[in-house]
Amino acid sequence: MSSPREAADPPRRPPDREAVVWVAEQRRLFQRVLDALGRGHIPFAVAGAFAFQHYTGIARDTKDLDLFLPAVEIGAALEGCRAAGLETEITDPVWLAKVRAGEYYVDLITGMSNGVYWVTPEWVERARRGPVLEGSYPLLAPEEMILSKIFVTRRERFDGADICHLVYCCGRELDWPRLLREVGEQTPMLLWHLLLFQYVYPAAVDRVPRAVWRQLRREQQAGLEHPPAGGFRGSLVDPLQFAADVQEWGLENREDELRRRRLRA
Repeated sequence: MSSPREAADPPRRPPDREAVVWVAEQRRLFQRVLDALGRGHIPFAVAGAFAFQHYTGIARDTKDLDLFLPAVEIGAALEGCRAAGLETEITDPVWLAKVRAGEYYVDLITGMSNGVYWVTPEWVERARRGPVLEGSYPLLAPEEMILSKIFVTRRERFDGADICHLVYCCGRELDWPRLLREVGEQTPMLLWHLLLFQYVYPAAVDRVPRAVWRQLRREQQAGLEHPPAGGFRGSLVDPLQFAADVQEWGLENREDELRRRRLRA
């Protein structure tokens, strides 16, 4: 039998004092970028370590600040940062730009690197205000946090534990219908992470509604009974580990297709 300790509710708020000691240069960069976007009335939501700590209470050291914003805003955001005397670059036109100062940087994120999901105005509209440094800023909602991490499944980085922690801390309050709707045809990826959650927290499976489990299982069964022709999606999971499938076996590179589509959008 599971003990009460296993299923107990976790701390829901970060400590009163900052659990991470930010380097002065790092803090200045973060604040200068936040101020620049504020002056330019650029809509954005803070994600990364700040949002994760707010929702789970887990603090972590990081060199960067993650800001999510719609792609249509990226030009104005970079212009505002340059006007503030900051160095900027477009690291990947599909999804990422950076603002730098020394060894520290701020990531301006407009979507996922594989092109599956992108930041919409609704992501920012649904953000919840919370503490960032000495101020209060919109924090990416937990549903969008999960969506942004579903395809962080590379050999060098896997965000499955982050998703487990978010479900454990926020699962009873999540807008599951919205999450399922936004995940779209990628529901096997959500099921994969929820099965990991079930394994890690077997006494807390009720934090995912039974209706969600049933829907995902039905869709899984439908995929088994009526598999699509072709349908290779390994490059969306990790283009390096599944490179042989594309380069040697001639299977479709779905990531390249989606990235090209995003560049044309």
